[in-house]
Amino acid sequence: MSQLFGLYPGSQISVRETPQLAQAAKATLERRLKYGGGHTGWSRAWIINLWARLKESELAYENVQELLKKSTLTNLLDNHPPFQIDGNFGGIAGIVEMLLQDYISKTLPDTICLEFLPALPKAWIKGKAKGICVRGGYEVDLIWNEGKFQKAVITSQNGGNLHVYTYSKLEVIDCKKGTREIHIPERNSIIIRALAGHTYEINAQ
Repeated sequence: MSQLFGLYPGSQISVRETPQLAQAAKATLERRLKYGGGHTGWSRAWIINLWARLKESELAYENVQELLKKSTLTNLLDNHPPFQIDGNFGGIAGIVEMLLQDYISKTLPDTICLEFLPALPKAWIKGKAKGICVRGGYEVDLIWNEGKFQKAVITSQNGGNLHVYTYSKLEVIDCKKGTREIHIPERNSIIIRALAGHTYEINAQ
């Protein structure tokens, strides 16, 4: 599956920006799995990440379950004698990709794109994640309920522009300044001009 590097961990291929290439990547992955794959922890981890990037939430979740059932020891180390850390690191990376995806914008200078819950499976109807580190020196906490985004807290170390994908308006609070703004999406996204050392609370409306 090395030919899918542009899908993951690269960002040349995406469902949003290159849909035809994403469909081709999906066909490639389906054909590869038809003839075998996922028999080791590292292989299963790759599959989770690839399905997450393709926004195939249930297929990603199915492979998370298989990773835990078939390739994980009781001490949670990946099982590939004596153990294989690739499955541990890759599995965690895949779960993060299901919850939050980030990449450098191809069209906007000095901008990091964020997408909350891009591949959230039905089984994870509510939950939270803390301390996810993303490109550009940001740290993100997430909360969701009933399968929908509720809140994010983003701490900016370096400052910069954040391009957040959303289909609905969002409340953005600068916790340091104490200011509150309602952002209405244009082309299914909003822009946050983050300042270094500031924390931003984003709430669904």
